[in-house]
Amino acid sequence: MNFPYSHITILGAGVSGMGAAELAAAKGISAFLSDGGKAKPGVEEVLEKLGIGYEFGGHSHDRVLDAPLMVKSPGIPDHAPIVQAALSRGIEVISEIEFAFRFTQKPIVAITGSNGKTTTTLLIHHMLKNAGMNAGLGGNIGTSLAGMVAQEQHDIYVVEVSSFQLDGINSFKPKIAICLNISPDHLDRYNYNMAEYRASKMRIAAHQDASDYFIYCADDEEIAEGMAAANIKSTCVPFSLMPIQGMGASAQNDQIFFKTNTHSFTMSINELALQGKHNLHNSMAAGLTGQLLELRKEAIRESLTDFKSVEHRLEPVISVHGIDFINDSKATNVNATWYALESMNRPIVWICGGVDKGNDYSQLRAMVADKVKAIVCLGKENDKIIQAFGDVVDIMMESDTMESAVRSAYAVGKKGDAVLLSPACASFDLFESYEDRGNQFKDQVYKL
Repeated sequence: MNFPYSHITILGAGVSGMGAAELAAAKGISAFLSDGGKAKPGVEEVLEKLGIGYEFGGHSHDRVLDAPLMVKSPGIPDHAPIVQAALSRGIEVISEIEFAFRFTQKPIVAITGSNGKTTTTLLIHHMLKNAGMNAGLGGNIGTSLAGMVAQEQHDIYVVEVSSFQLDGINSFKPKIAICLNISPDHLDRYNYNMAEYRASKMRIAAHQDASDYFIYCADDEEIAEGMAAANIKSTCVPFSLMPIQGMGASAQNDQIFFKTNTHSFTMSINELALQGKHNLHNSMAAGLTGQLLELRKEAIRESLTDFKSVEHRLEPVISVHGIDFINDSKATNVNATWYALESMNRPIVWICGGVDKGNDYSQLRAMVADKVKAIVCLGKENDKIIQAFGDVVDIMMESDTMESAVRSAYAVGKKGDAVLLSPACASFDLFESYEDRGNQFKDQVYKL
């Protein structure tokens, strides 16, 4: 694809913005990067080495808007004044994955979903590496797609993509697109409208054609509604816990059945490295991807059985006097926490709370009443959680530090219990990120 612009603006100096800067420099495109915040250590030196102009601490409108194309960080909403100013002038505003796509002909496997996308992305990459493929890993985790394309070292890319990234595409076309599930998340960015959020997720398949594949969960009603409203032209391949006809994956009698037009195989659910209903979905999506890429079934089976779980996602920490501590800090929405609670088969002391993103806790009430013996609210504003569960859980405590939260949970726990950090909320009220939150949790557990 020919790139028509000789100069671009990059908005934001995070992972995606720096990846876009690297790609622009590699392709000889003049660029100016603008970030409203302070520069992180080392960033200015990297930009100077790349020959990219930059500013921090605000946006100089004349410079920012003096380009026909703006590559916007996914963390910056479309309603931000500088973005609206660009759009009003007819400047094309795209995301970094769209920018990267315009410079590569290599196949892309793109994974989205409200939950499980990091696990599935890592699992698919693990599978491709095991099969001897030169696969790049990145997107919404780790390395940006633009940064990988700038290096031109991979034959295929496996990328996690968020709804925010998908909002900024107009030609991005993965060879295999995967939608794992859709549940309420980030609704503050979508006018608290599920239809808008569904449409955003469905954009992952918007530019595919019949030669591409769209792998999706047939058990998810939100996906079904999203597909009904979208004009998907790719070959649709479902996975389900129920029997399905034709291509796809299904689970029956403790067995998974994988089938495409050319290959089929079966494996035991008990062999999977990742257990639990949500992980069964993730494993089926990964296995289908391997089949569509014509990997040997032995390589697929081996990868599904020896994969190591993701840090901060139902990560076992240690057991202290018979109480198991589990780090699920990556559960930043209600649906992710539902899966975590569902996977537990013992009494739970649940640490939750943080920045609420429009959460509806009603869908957790039955699960909490059945499994949770105590709740430790960890956040600056805990009223909504207390109101949601105060009448179904006998013990409710509040904390504003990880140290006190862990010690409170330990104090009410007994041998055979699990202390589960699964916040159902974003982390930014008390922590830098969900990784920081999870690491602090583990540090405090080790100090018990």
